[in-house]
Amino acid sequence: MALGDKVRNNQVLLRHFVTGFPKDSDFELRESTIELSIPQGSGVPAVLVKNLYLSCDPYMRTRMAKSLQVKGYVDSFQPGSPISGYGVSRVIDSSFPKLKVGDYVWGFTGWEEYSLITEPEKLFKIDHTDVPLSYYTGLLGMPGMTAFAGFYEVATPKKGEKVFISAASGAVGQLVGQFAKLFGCYVVGSAGSKDKVDLLKNKFGFDEAFNYKEEPDLDAALKRCFPEGIDIYFENVGGKMLDAVLLNMNVHGRIPICGMISQYNLDKPEGVHNMAMTIFKRVKMEGFLVFDYYHLYQKFLETVLPQIKEGKIVYVEDFAEGLENGPAALVGLFSGRNVGKQVVIVSHE
Repeated sequence: MALGDKVRNNQVLLRHFVTGFPKDSDFELRESTIELSIPQGSGVPAVLVKNLYLSCDPYMRTRMAKSLQVKGYVDSFQPGSPISGYGVSRVIDSSFPKLKVGDYVWGFTGWEEYSLITEPEKLFKIDHTDVPLSYYTGLLGMPGMTAFAGFYEVATPKKGEKVFISAASGAVGQLVGQFAKLFGCYVVGSAGSKDKVDLLKNKFGFDEAFNYKEEPDLDAALKRCFPEGIDIYFENVGGKMLDAVLLNMNVHGRIPICGMISQYNLDKPEGVHNMAMTIFKRVKMEGFLVFDYYHLYQKFLETVLPQIKEGKIVYVEDFAEGLENGPAALVGLFSGRNVGKQVVIVSHE
């Protein structure tokens, strides 16, 4: 294929706004075409990319709802249009001086084979290709930066502190646990299956882990793992887990709020009943978005790349092959079907 050719461009569309748990049937695969060149005369810098890997992330569920109207957050998907998210791509054509043909990038792109990106300044050029490119959907991309910023910048850890992570085998949680261990903390994680608990303890080096689905009393489970209380809770799920954690926080504990996956599919979010503990124990809870910390990306790479190469940080990915299998992979996040970072392979080039 040459520049200027017209080629097939399969796309994943949202059929309609979603209530409750998303289903494969909420999406459709549409075949369209695209010209492999940037349209002339727009006057706006742009890049045309071939998408290689797409990232499945829990926040994408909030974008499937019509009611998402939060200033400073990402917009809702529009029914009948391709959905979008983080991905890894190769530049096919460029009118943006900082990116040239053949460069690899990560950032927001469409769930399609080729995407025309009209805000190329928001893309990150990939300079380090001696690690798997798929890592830039996770370990070296948005989830990695989320873990790094949430742990080091928001939680402000101290050596020897006791750290609890929910959804700990996911794209972010597995990294927070490893950062905390490398920092010198005691680390416990919760996950939703025996295999995931084994992964936390045997591959990621957590001190302890438990399957929350097998615990009739979350408060008792936390007291068993943290007889001296929790200093940092990295919050990924919300709901009953947050309620139980609040009972077990130490004085001046910190709770960086990264996600609340247990609430995203509910028509009416659950209440939290133990908030008074934040007063009695002077607990700091802070929600954060990774966008606010992208200025630290070079510092993050300088920290993490050597740790990867030295084998101090490991990462587990769960691949779905083909764009047509993207919706099932995305939907599977909300039933815990994935083990590790869920990635959709669009093309092996």
